[in-house]
Amino acid sequence: MGTHAGTPNIVLVHGAFVDGSSWRAVRDLLTADGYHVAVVQNPTLSLRGDVAATRLIIDAQEGPVVLVGHSYGGAVITEAGTHDKVTALVYIAAFAPDAGESVRSLGGHPDAPGSPIVPAPGGFLFQDRARFHHSFGADLSADDAAFLADSQVPWSVDAMTGTVDEAAWRRKPSWYLIATDDRMIPMGAQLAMAQRAGATTVEVAASHAVYLSQPEAVAALIRQAAASLS
Repeated sequence: MGTHAGTPNIVLVHGAFVDGSSWRAVRDLLTADGYHVAVVQNPTLSLRGDVAATRLIIDAQEGPVVLVGHSYGGAVITEAGTHDKVTALVYIAAFAPDAGESVRSLGGHPDAPGSPIVPAPGGFLFQDRARFHHSFGADLSADDAAFLADSQVPWSVDAMTGTVDEAAWRRKPSWYLIATDDRMIPMGAQLAMAQRAGATTVEVAASHAVYLSQPEAVAALIRQAAASLS
């Protein structure tokens, strides 16, 4: 629950190919500020399943929730954010679909020009390990990028193609961090989604892995969203 009356809880939602532990640096900064932070562990087997997993964590919070998503996690929070406890959405270099849209329809699929995503048996997707550092986190150390590449979580095609039923950003305030050096979701696409959602935006010179490479900038935007609601 929140640390005092009026302080929202922060719920962090990871994207494809990684797990919730990738939020550690952001979580530590926010807990040091006195926020209660919960981290979702998405199965990434389907969008519907990840929305359900996120809503379980939202249900467990006492009081209002600021819901934060990175990359594919933006699609998850767009649907899960319709939960009554969610008061604000924060997108971190993330997909922000409208109703009827999916990550695939917004360009996050293996057939997109230059995509580092490759298919695997059983209807799953990975990132090409040899291209991971360049594509996902060029501003990470080589060792950190190699660890992320070696510890990838399989992402299901069903999660990539799952469509949103209702976009929470249509009726709730949103914030959006645009990673200007992103090689997974182009800056122009991020800006278009942020503008469509009417989001308060900031630009950070960082890769797609901005929440790992610049956790202070990410935490600052989350604080801004939380403070506006306190």
